[in-house]
Amino acid sequence: MACNDGFCENYLIIKPEEASFLDLFYLLFSADLEKRKFIECQEDSKEADRRRRWIIFITVVIQKILLLIAKPMAWVGLELEEWLNLLSCNGGFTKLVSNFIAGNVVTPSNQSSATFTSYVGIVDTRLNLDKSIKPGDSRYYTALSMMASKLSYENKAFVQNVVTNYWKMEFIGFYDFWNDYEQKVTTQAFIFQDRKTNPKMIMVAFRGTEPFNAYNWITDIDISWYELSGVGKIHGGFMKALGLQKKKGWPKEVAQENNHTSFAYYGIREMLKNLLQRNEQAKFIMTGHSLGGALAILFPMILFLHEETWLLERLEGVYTFGQPRVGDQKLGEYMNKQMKLHCVRYLRSVYCNDMVPRLPLDDSTFMFKHFGPCAYYDSFYESKIVKEEPNKNYFSVVAAIPKHLNAMWELIRGYIIPYVEGPDYAEGWCLRLFRVVGLAIPGLSDHGTQDYVNSTRLGSSFPSLQLQDLTHQEGLEYDKNY
Repeated sequence: MACNDGFCENYLIIKPEEASFLDLFYLLFSADLEKRKFIECQEDSKEADRRRRWIIFITVVIQKILLLIAKPMAWVGLELEEWLNLLSCNGGFTKLVSNFIAGNVVTPSNQSSATFTSYVGIVDTRLNLDKSIKPGDSRYYTALSMMASKLSYENKAFVQNVVTNYWKMEFIGFYDFWNDYEQKVTTQAFIFQDRKTNPKMIMVAFRGTEPFNAYNWITDIDISWYELSGVGKIHGGFMKALGLQKKKGWPKEVAQENNHTSFAYYGIREMLKNLLQRNEQAKFIMTGHSLGGALAILFPMILFLHEETWLLERLEGVYTFGQPRVGDQKLGEYMNKQMKLHCVRYLRSVYCNDMVPRLPLDDSTFMFKHFGPCAYYDSFYESKIVKEEPNKNYFSVVAAIPKHLNAMWELIRGYIIPYVEGPDYAEGWCLRLFRVVGLAIPGLSDHGTQDYVNSTRLGSSFPSLQLQDLTHQEGLEYDKNY
């Protein structure tokens, strides 16, 4: 599992499954990380101050708890989705009781059917694209990207049905990808093509963090990192999910093994080459929400490393929503330089107090930093381009009261917005319950897809030329309203 000179310069690898109680206890009192069996690190990372050790301790404890509850958590998620689909099939609780009494209960289809909806899809039931945002509109790609990111949480048959019958676009495929470190499938994405645009646009949407998938959450809070020569330090969990190879890093080519599916980066890269060779005028977009957003922006990073110039010339842009930080300042400088060189547009959207884009921490202890322009939307869906979202590390005593007040407003707003913007913006009881939870943990409900879809539809547009200019300007303190 350790790096070698051909892979990375420096690393910090944390393996929670190997951490014993004594190891965790000693971690709090010893600055030498290398003595801990569950930590692997290079010379630069061996010594850790108290704050860093406490953060590692808390992170590993949370990861171990998630490992313990992974199976029951998945079971709860499946049962909850079954019950929510049962309610949906019967028109709500009252009608379910009525149907039960009459012996006419409608049972939901199996979980791989085109009618079975995930928890994310039940919270935000919208399937149709906004008809007022048409190809050529400066909001079109952002709005389509967010809808694709939301749809990625559904099963293959559901995705195919929506892309084909609701969006009237070409469904290319839904894919599961292998994680070399976890030795199982952990990453999902789907690909489709919009033939109504000019050029014809291929879109790749990565699935984000599933609410009841403990392994997704373990990936999100993993503070392991690898430092690639000339690139910077990159989040270890996201790299593994994208297809990082054990002890090899990112070789340009990997052999396909018969005992498992392909790796995300390598599989998608080959599919894009085949699709784009068949249509010389087509381009492609990478997108994703949450964890999916992190994978979407790291995908071109590997293309840069491998000098895939032909593919990069066909990359229209990267649009992410609620994306966590993926690396350090050096990585940001590398990405800004490469995106400018290859004319790649990048827009990172953040809704209000969403906690995920504010993690991992950007402080003197940990090196994680965002890069590129951020489209920040407030709770009125007013937008502006900034370099960093307000309250960048989420945990702030000063911001605590405003965040709770804002959570109360969002709950009230849910009752008002359908009368102002129309029935497409109505919020069901499941989302309202989620917003009630957000009163206790402000920023949790802000990470849901509902507000991101609303933001892309109701927020201001960002003209493509202006966006491209902002993507390629380094070090500017953006604060522009559009």
